[in-house]
Amino acid sequence: MKIVFASAHPYLPQIAGGSQSNTHEMARELLARGHEIGVLAGLTRDGWIGARGRVMMKLSRRKAVCDHSQGYPVHRSWFAWEGAGDVARSEAPDVVVAQSGKILRVARAFRDMGLPTVIYLHNVEFEDHGEPIEDFGDAVFLANSQFTADRYQDAFGIRSTVINPLFQPERYQVPSRRERVLFVNPHPLKGVDLAITLARACPDIPFDFVESWTLSEDQRSALMQSIAGLGNVTLHSRTDDMREHYGRARVVLVPSRWEETWGRIASEAHYSGIPVLATQIGGLGEAVGPGGILLPPRAELSEWTAALRSLWDDSTLYESLSQAALNYAKRPQLDRARQIDRMEEILTTAADRRAGKAA
Repeated sequence: MKIVFASAHPYLPQIAGGSQSNTHEMARELLARGHEIGVLAGLTRDGWIGARGRVMMKLSRRKAVCDHSQGYPVHRSWFAWEGAGDVARSEAPDVVVAQSGKILRVARAFRDMGLPTVIYLHNVEFEDHGEPIEDFGDAVFLANSQFTADRYQDAFGIRSTVINPLFQPERYQVPSRRERVLFVNPHPLKGVDLAITLARACPDIPFDFVESWTLSEDQRSALMQSIAGLGNVTLHSRTDDMREHYGRARVVLVPSRWEETWGRIASEAHYSGIPVLATQIGGLGEAVGPGGILLPPRAELSEWTAALRSLWDDSTLYESLSQAALNYAKRPQLDRARQIDRMEEILTTAADRRAGKAA
């Protein structure tokens, strides 16, 4: 089966995030089963891919340009819905999976060409749909968490099949020395202010901050000023291999201010038995489960400090949560073989439905 995953958001390596990682690892699993995979994504001007894209678009007069940087065709366009036609002609997909970033505008572009399009919901920013959702009442919807599915059910009466984010555990699992607190994505939406305040309140505990989303100049300047006097905070550049950081982590900190629909970092940490200290917001409760400590969004700094201290100092509590994290990582919902089985079933049904109509 030929499958295209489509989003208006940029893709690896231009940007790294939960949706991009999920797409990449799902693509790898589907490729291993003999499917043909393509990706349509947004394009930024950054790096060699951005420079190449500008030149190639001018020369080819196409709306999307392709590279194989991830081991499969990745088509990039300034506006993904405008590049959909080029991708449809190049890939001739049997089915398209639209996800994130003007998700319904992207879906509309492929549906208007008669291509079966499954809509995979990864966030609850309803204003980012790009098209009226009422026009998609006959679509097949997937959701990355029960939280996401429930929000769309409550808001629009849409029923979704839940397929949780997919993980290839070998990309994350390491023996950890358990010597630092790990905070990934120092962005305002991810609670960087709280992470910095917590590091300041616990000067004896070392912190690793690892970049993920691209920061604006103002955001980066504010971050550098805030951590300049903190000898216990080390800032690291974005990486495609997090095992080095998980290999040092005792605790993963996720103090998010945003309605996370999952919280991929929590699940990644669990594969190494690393407990998570996180905000009880959005789908983070599903991601963390028994493998950590969850605090309400309005929790005081004293509550965060006490929770971190308990994970740092109480060996009995720590070992209990560490084992719970390992066990939680083995739950059926994150069994990648089962997840791919379910995805294949849904996509095959969507493709067959189109073939039936054509006949």
